[in-house]
This record gives sequence, structure tokens and C-alpha cells, in this order.
Amino acid sequence: MTAFDIPLYRPAFGPAEIEAVTEVLRSGWLSAGPVTEDFEGKFAAALGVESCVAVSSGTAALHLAVLALGLGPGDEVVLPSLNFVSAAATVALCGATPVFADVTGAHDLCIDPQDAARRITSRTRAIVAMHYGGHAADLTALARLAHAHGLALIEDCAHAPVTDSAHGMLGTVGDIGCYSFFATKNVAMGEGGMVVARDPALRERVRRLRSHALTVSAQQRHRGGPSGYDVDALGLNYRPTEIACAVGRVQLDALPTAQARRRDAVRAYREQLAGLPGLTMPFADRPVQEGAHHLLAMVLPPGTDREVFQDRLRAARVQSGVHYPPTHLFTAYRERYGLGPGQLPVTEDVTARQLSLPLYPGLGAAEVGRIVEEVSRAWQPAP
Repeated sequence: MTAFDIPLYRPAFGPAEIEAVTEVLRSGWLSAGPVTEDFEGKFAAALGVESCVAVSSGTAALHLAVLALGLGPGDEVVLPSLNFVSAAATVALCGATPVFADVTGAHDLCIDPQDAARRITSRTRAIVAMHYGGHAADLTALARLAHAHGLALIEDCAHAPVTDSAHGMLGTVGDIGCYSFFATKNVAMGEGGMVVARDPALRERVRRLRSHALTVSAQQRHRGGPSGYDVDALGLNYRPTEIACAVGRVQLDALPTAQARRRDAVRAYREQLAGLPGLTMPFADRPVQEGAHHLLAMVLPPGTDREVFQDRLRAARVQSGVHYPPTHLFTAYRERYGLGPGQLPVTEDVTARQLSLPLYPGLGAAEVGRIVEEVSRAWQPAP
């Protein structure tokens, strides 16, 4: 349901997803069960890891990562302000303090390892690397930094499922990786997420915390295991549903084809937008084969009125978006942590000028051409 001819995102669901959901409903088992386990196995195989833990959302994945690492009051976590607010919220909700770092620049919207290093104190316990738009942060530098200071490295892979990079498979380089399967993500389940961890003990802690820290799961009891159980930690209900995981399995199978189509669209965008004066396309210096291309981000020239620009696209029935307002300038974070403008100059500059254009597997060449045409008409380079 959209008022746009070309929306920012269009879901790609078909008969296979419908049949997968129908099979779950026929089975009578709706909460995390055999379909969830199978989805976990397939996702782990795609990443090349031993196992992973499916959860109810990307936010749940991040929250469980923070809980499993034991972060709490008195601890600090360095993370980019340029991200969806959930990353910082999960840190704050555990009583730890989010310490925001700048991004590298308009050409690279991931956390700047040098600025992250400047934010480390004796209270720092972890660094969060968010792979913006599905493009790898500098994990080599960040892992080196984390190791030098004895910190955990959390990878926020909400935009980057099953994405290889020069640093390795995203989500498997750091101590713990968190994925999102929200309705607009490359693997879309409506809601859902996944957690991977290199340390088996850490991974098992995540698995138990997602289900109230019960010592015996419902699956084990159903299979004839002990009927009683203990609770030896404070856990949550972050289990996914079988319905969501059934959709996730189908989406995962379709991911290689979907990613190829995204790359085709990005290639066309890069070629056709290259002549616009003052435009910066983040990550355009990287080969199009790299990255998950979850977002098609652009940074407008200084002095451009972004709202006017978006209004012109809206009038042409082309949707655009902003990803994201900087977290450190939200009211809750300004009031709670004494933050404000001027503390992250690079982030504040690029977030004031960032714009996202439509990008999804079904976006064809003709639609890209129309979007580029409307962008060119709306263009207002600085005088």
C-alpha cells in the first residue's frame, strides 16, 4: 500500500513463502521449533560457522549480545551515532553508557577507527561496528583496536546478511555478530534476527537468555527430556516464531539471486548519477560485487535543502528516505548523557545531507532510469 509509483522498498514475497507459512500452520507448532532450528542451520552454513541463534528481531539480537557479554552500569560502549537508535538503546537499557564515535566521512559512513580509539577510556568494555548499508566497516583496524585494549567487538550486521568482505564474512570477525530480518531487510521475515558468536560458551549463553534462561527448553521437553527446569539467570522471551523462520528459509534460499539484482541496480545508479555536480555516493570506490547493498545512499552537496529535494521527488511519486538521524541528537540521549550539536562534526554534517533512493531486488532498469531522471530534475547544487 503506497502513494508512490516507486517506493523506497517493495517486498519480494511469492508462492514459496505462502506455502512455507501454510506448512507451519498445518504442523500446529508455532513458536521456535524444528523450522527455527533448520533455519539456524542453513544460516550458519551460509556464514561458514558452527551454529547460530535465531531471535525475534535485530534489536533482540543486539540486546542479547550486550547481556551475554555482561555489560552493565559503569561500563562504556563505543559505537557510531549514525545508526538506527536500537543499537544505543540496548546498551543504555543494560545500564551501560553509549559513547558515540564519528564516521569516516561522506564516502564511508561506517565508524572511524581513529575516532573510536580517541573515545576509549578505562571504563570501555566493547566497540560496536555497524556495517552501514551492507558495506564493511574497517574490521581489521577495529579488531586490532579491540584486542589492544581487551575489548569485545560487536558487529551490527542488520544491513549485511551473508556478506563476505576483505576482512572476512561479516558477523564472524568480531566476538559476536547481530543480524536483522525486519520487513525491509535483504532477508525479510517481518520481524526476526540472528546472533553468531565465535566463543561456543558465549553463543550458548545467548541461546539460553533468549528463552528466560531456562535450563531445559520447550523443544527438549517435547522430545521427552526432563519436564522440570531451573532458571539460573535473568532472561527474556526473544524467541522467533516458526512462521517467521519459515519465511526466512525461503528468503535465504533466494538471497543470491536477490543480491545479484541489487548489484545490477546499484551499478546502474552509479553510472547514471556520476555526472551530477557535488554528489557523493558513499562506498562508490568499492567494487559493486562487494557489500550487501541494503541501502542506496547519497550525500547531497553542502547548501542543498534536503526537504525541498525530497518534496520534488515526492511530487514525482518517487519515495526517498533518510538513514539515519544521528542518535546523539535525540532528546533522550541529549538529556540523559549531556550530548548536543558539535560533538560529532563529521556525522552531523553527513546526516544533514544524506538521502536514500529506492533499492530492492525487483527494481528494474527502467525504474532506475526514471528515478535518476527525477533526481536530475530536482538537483540543486550549491552556488
